[in-house]
Parts: sequence; structure tokens; C-alpha cells
Amino acid sequence: MKFLVALVLTAFLSFSMALFFPWWVIAIVAFVVATVIPQKPLLAFLSGFIALFILWACQSFIIDQNNKHILSTKVAQIFNLGNSYISIIFITAVVGAFVAGCAALTGSFLRQPPAKPKRK
Repeated sequence: MKFLVALVLTAFLSFSMALFFPWWVIAIVAFVVATVIPQKPLLAFLSGFIALFILWACQSFIIDQNNKHILSTKVAQIFNLGNSYISIIFITAVVGAFVAGCAALTGSFLRQPPAKPKRK
């Protein structure tokens, strides 16, 4: 349940905050959500990753569809991806997802107590 709440909260807050702040606010949002909602590190990473992957893939697709895939097709040609606008949308979503996932992982590690040194 915490995973789903963290996923939805990360996506919603990232979308809302990105309306007013630069794109990298997604990292701050994912970090804060992972710090506030306690999860294991892998689940925190996955919640941030999946939330932003879905959010940025949907946003990129909608924006790209509104301009009839003109820009993404030209960018795909620059990167030698043929005329595949889908690959540019996928790459965009992966970049945002990786940033949010790493930020959420960092927030999850912040909640863990420091390791005790071993005595000899």
C-alpha cells in the first residue's frame, strides 16, 4: 500500500511542482516522498522510477502528438534512430525516471540508521 501511495504522490507532486519550477524539481519531490513514506530502498527506487516513467512518457507523448511528431522525428534522425519518435519518448521517460529513482533511493537511505562499526 505504501508503494502505491508513494508512486501516486510522487507523480502528482512532480507534475504539480514542474508547472512552477525547473524540471529537476522531480528529484526533490521523489527525495521528499521517499523520506516521508518509509520503504525498503528497492521499493523506494521503483516507486520513483515508475512514477516518473509513466508521467514523462504520457506528457511527452501528448506534447509530441500535438505537434504531429515533427520535432521528435527530427531529433531521432540526429541520434541515428531512424524516424522513430517512440524511441525519443522512451529515452525521455527513462532519463526522468532514473533521476527520480535515484533521488528516491537517496531519500530511503536517509531514513535508515547508520551502520554500527564492528568491534575487534
